[in-house]
Amino acid sequence: MSLGLLRTSLRSSRPMVASLARSAPLAVRHSSHAAAEDYDSFNKRYADFFAGAQDLFELQRGLNNCFAYDLVPSQQVVEEALKAARRVNDYSTAVRIFEGLKEKVENPAQYQAYLDATEALRKDLGVATREELYSA
Repeated sequence: MSLGLLRTSLRSSRPMVASLARSAPLAVRHSSHAAAEDYDSFNKRYADFFAGAQDLFELQRGLNNCFAYDLVPSQQVVEEALKAARRVNDYSTAVRIFEGLKEKVENPAQYQAYLDATEALRKDLGVATREELYSA
């Protein structure tokens, strides 16, 4: 195509594109979570999600979504996620839940508080943290 033909075809297509844009209705996207979600409903939603997770893909998708928020999940959410990881028989995901928590909390004392609060469940499920695995 020569330069002359290119200029002609561009000029002739512009009015058509402009007329299509004016006549087409605008699509407006609405979020299903239009109002800001409070911390309690966030935790309830993810605790319920992890309680019902039945496969590894669903569990990991939920963890990615949960940890993408600018919130640290509650102890209940962490416990349900741990139970789901053991239910789908994926030990590495159970260990990585604590790695994610360590990155999300503001200081080591908060991380230690999560470890202390979930200690009984971790022992019951046989889940060690990364620090426990590599300290031996």
